Amino acid sequence: MNTKTFIKKYTMVIALGVVFILFAVLTGGRLLYPQNLSNLLLQNAYVLVMACGMLLCILTGGNIDLSVGSTVCLVGAIAAQLLANTGMHPIVVIFLCLALSVLIGIWQGFWIGNIHIPPFICTLAGMFLFRGLGRAILGSKTVPIANQTFLNIFASYINVPGIDNDTKWSAFIVGIAIAAFLLFNTYRSRLQKEKKGYKQASAASEFGKIAVIDALVLFYTWKLAHYKGIPVMALWVLAVVLIYAFITSKTAFGRYFYAVGGNEKATKLSGINTEKVYFMAYTSMSLLAGLSGLLMAARIGSVNGDTGNSFEMDAIGSCFIGGASAYGGSGTVPGIMVGAILLGVINQGMSIIGLDNNWQYVVKGAVLLVAVIFDVVSNHKTGKAG
Repeated sequence: MNTKTFIKKYTMVIALGVVFILFAVLTGGRLLYPQNLSNLLLQNAYVLVMACGMLLCILTGGNIDLSVGSTVCLVGAIAAQLLANTGMHPIVVIFLCLALSVLIGIWQGFWIGNIHIPPFICTLAGMFLFRGLGRAILGSKTVPIANQTFLNIFASYINVPGIDNDTKWSAFIVGIAIAAFLLFNTYRSRLQKEKKGYKQASAASEFGKIAVIDALVLFYTWKLAHYKGIPVMALWVLAVVLIYAFITSKTAFGRYFYAVGGNEKATKLSGINTEKVYFMAYTSMSLLAGLSGLLMAARIGSVNGDTGNSFEMDAIGSCFIGGASAYGGSGTVPGIMVGAILLGVINQGMSIIGLDNNWQYVVKGAVLLVAVIFDVVSNHKTGKAG
């Protein structure tokens, strides 16, 4: 792989490294404090989760879901009121809220997939509708969440008796296990490809990449070990990321999303039910928005009418910054994770520095614009979907 190809393939990864080092310097090393690195995950968990669902929508042709922030508010409002006023078991509340999220997705998926209402218009209507319902349910008040079981399910930390004390060694042990698995999996994959005679990258480049990833995993889990350990929220995020990475890269149904975005007419002629693809994209998006609503409610410990405000912009931005094409048919889960983390580092770095909130919007907007321009130029587009 020559230098030009390498830079094009790993542009956002390189950008993430540069931005992280830049803010580490500008904050005088404060960005590297264990608490700040832990908060980097906690404060961006909703972005990581919703970006996976948003990717499926974007893959179908650059479509987006503008209602997800409002869905976060509505689901969080219902969870808060049920926990505060009914005495219902938190597990039941969680399932009811996720079921409601699916119903919202079915509602929007039906209008978009079956009736062919443009996604922008349908989800824009949902943005106003669900936000209004959420505020009505809250009575325009902030409703606190005091149920400890609910909070523990989403916002606690893993603590292993006999291993963890002031230093949460379990976090670093998990980091070692992940690093070893990634190394072993790479070695096994190369052996399988070699036996089948497949062409593959050089051993130096592949193992070099894994070495860098392993070093970052060990560094991050070492920092977590010196704070409170691994947050339970990380397990929720990891589960969503792995499931959606598997769906999009290893299943035939996952490839349908790419096919619809690449050429919807050809996909329909090949016998694929494109209406079902749209339906599932928006149903899964709403489900993940509902989960994000529960994650946010637990992390903050309360819900108000502004909960989830502009979350859709962060999810959309993460996808485009992470390499998803503005025209659909292109994008990966690992890529959007890089985009989400990049946005998270920018947000956290600017907050630590104390940059005015108005300028934070300017910086994020500029980063998003640059990412989309790069997509258009690199794909030789002229601004028209092709």
